[in-house]
Formats: sequence, C-alpha cells, structure tokens
Amino acid sequence: MAARRTAAAGSGGDTESSPLDAFVPLDELMPWSVRPLRTGRAWVSGPDPVALRARWERLAGAEAAEQERLFAPTRSRTPRTSVAALPGQSTGTARFARDPGPCPDPVRILHGPYDEQWLLPDHRLIDAARPELWRVADGQQLFAVEHGSAPEDTGPALSVTALLPDGYSPAGRPGRIRPLHRRPGGTEPNLAPGLLDLLRRRLGGSGGGAEPDAFTPEAVLAWILAAARPSATGPRVPLPADGAVWSQGVALGRELLRLQSRGARGGERPRLPGGRRPYVRAAIPARPTELSYDAGDEALIVGDGRISPVPAEAWEFTVGGVRVLELWFGRRAAAAAGRGPDGAAADGLDAVGARGWPREWTSELLELITVLALLDGTAGPRKELRGALEAGPLIGPAELRAAGVLPVPASARRPASVLGHQEEGPEGQFALL
Repeated sequence: MAARRTAAAGSGGDTESSPLDAFVPLDELMPWSVRPLRTGRAWVSGPDPVALRARWERLAGAEAAEQERLFAPTRSRTPRTSVAALPGQSTGTARFARDPGPCPDPVRILHGPYDEQWLLPDHRLIDAARPELWRVADGQQLFAVEHGSAPEDTGPALSVTALLPDGYSPAGRPGRIRPLHRRPGGTEPNLAPGLLDLLRRRLGGSGGGAEPDAFTPEAVLAWILAAARPSATGPRVPLPADGAVWSQGVALGRELLRLQSRGARGGERPRLPGGRRPYVRAAIPARPTELSYDAGDEALIVGDGRISPVPAEAWEFTVGGVRVLELWFGRRAAAAAGRGPDGAAADGLDAVGARGWPREWTSELLELITVLALLDGTAGPRKELRGALEAGPLIGPAELRAAGVLPVPASARRPASVLGHQEEGPEGQFALL
C-alpha cells in the first residue's frame, strides 16, 4: 500500500500520512461498546446444557456450607448476594441461599469467535453479566465482537453473531462487544450520527455506483466485517470513496455475516457443495482425548472416530494464532471427562453432569468444519477488496470531521435510555430504567 493517500476530489482534500491514518477506528463508527461478560465461575457456562441443569440442581440442593464451596464465591457474587433480574429472563432475585427457585433454561451464547455454548442466565450467578446487552438482545439484533488477531490468521478481523456473545478472545485479550442497534426492535443504529447520510450522499445515486439498500445499518455492518483490519489499538475500517467498491464490500460482508451467524435471521445455513460435505466415517467415542488431522485422506481423527472430507484449510483456520478446531475440541473433551474448561481436574461443579460425547456435539462439529472451510473460501474476494481499497481513494477521518460525523457525541457511547422499561430488582422490587 502506498505510504500516502489522498482522498477523492470534493472530499475536503484529506491527505493521510500512513495507511492506517486513512482508516477510521471502529470505535468511531460503532461508538457504543460493552466490555465482555465476566462470569466469575466456570461452571455457569459450557458446551452441554444438560450438565448445566445438573450443576444447578446439585447447588440448589446442597447444605449451606457445601453450597458456599460449590458456588465459588467472589467479591461480586456469593450465595447471599441479591441482584436484579437479567432483562428478558424470569429467574429469581431473592438470595440464592434462601430461595434459588427453579433452574432457568440455559441460553445459547457465542463463546469466542466460533464456539456456540450455553449459559445459565441467572444474574445471581454471574459477576458481570452486562444487562445493557441483554436489554437489546432480540430477534433483530446483531453483535460485532472484536478478537485479537495474529499474522497467520486468514479469517475476518471481527466476528458477527445473532447470539449473545461473551466477548472471549482466544488471543487472550478480551474483545469489545458492539451491538448493531441501541434499542430493542432493531431501532436506533449504533453508528456515528450522520454516517449513513454521508455515505448515501457520497456513494449512492447520481452515478455513485451503490444501490439504495447498500446504506442500511446492516449494510454498514457487512462492510465493516469485510473490510476491517486489526491494529494494536483495535480494528480500523477503510471507507471507500467509490460506490462500486462499497457495493463489492457490502456483498462480500453479507456472505461473511451469513456464514458467521450460521444462517440466522432468515439466511441459508452454510453448506459445502456435494462431494465436499464432511461425514462421520467412524463413530466418535464417548470420551475422546486426542484430535489430529490426516492430510493425505483429508480426515479429522477424533479419538478412534473419523470425519472426512475435512479441507486442510478448515484444520489450519486460526484466530489469534490458535487453531479453532483444536480449541473447540479441547473444551468438549474436558467436559466429556468431567474436567474444567482448561482440562484441569475439577473438584467442584465443573465435574457435575458429564455424560460423555453427546450426539449434538458431532453435528456441531460438522457444521463448524463447514463454516471454517467456507470462510477460508472468501480469502480470494477479501484480497480483491483489499486491492481495490489500496488502488482507490478513501473517505478519511478528516472528511468525517469536516462533515460533522466526527467526533461522535458522548451520548452515542452510552446505552440508550429505556425509560418506561420495567425490570425486577433485588428481592422482587421493581424499577423504571
């Protein structure tokens, strides 16, 4: 990429001193972000919802001293802590030690970029559940999640999911969570005020090259997913001054979004073409301990089990320098054996409810292989988009400042008001939020 870049004529003469200077920080484009969830105890989440229910029942039925030990208290949460209910959840708000109530239905979450797990949605059990995320998590919401990248990574620099994400990063640095919408029902986009109008004016109509549906909040999120680059200070996003390039990136981003969200929000679930779809050739044992790859046969070896064909690109797919398939398998191998998420021996609730390798995990593994293979297949289009951005002018931060889009107002970085929204507070009290 050239060391200097000048914006298109009419853009305010924006000259950038380095490649990254021409990019806009994601923190400016999607200004409201939330820190990752902090459970405080590993046993409240995991890959098997049946095990989570068993842990709850064991904890709820334990005597006081044993309940205290099993709970794994922290400064934020003990069995005697009383907190408000999580928005949208009907769990109790009385102190757990006095009235645990019935076990809540585990909810599906995204743990890290590509690992769908389960969580007990009880605020009394979670140190920092981020209620502001739960308030806007509905059928219209999408979440962008930052995750640390390494030079060998070949996938997108961000993850997008329709599930509630926990913000975990395989690279070790927790990533910020950025909802697409600031209010329930898919209203009030979490975008810099005025950004959509500027993009529509600069890139759409009058020969700009982009269609009207390329300037919705979802289209901007698709562009970000396709074009964002990692940096030491967080993802940065190039904005093209060419409508055709914008449309190219939005189309690519929509495909990436479909793959990463696994067909959520009415999309088609990812499928490899016939003859390339992975199948179980030998059954996976109840408690596999090793995972390896046979490159010659394109086979994933899971203990004594065997899955093929598995493209080498799926096996080598990394996030933060960590192989996604190895990380995914390691968590489930530990859970199948009643060990902690890191594989260490467990003496508390992590050991409760282990039931070997359920059939659902095999189905999830086949889908994960498919998603990783298809994501790797987008490497060519992503490289083409990068080339188009390097060849053409960009809408840089200076133009956004001149248009009044930047800096974003402080209010855009805070959760939207939900006055009139009633939630149950500690010990059954109610409050307007």
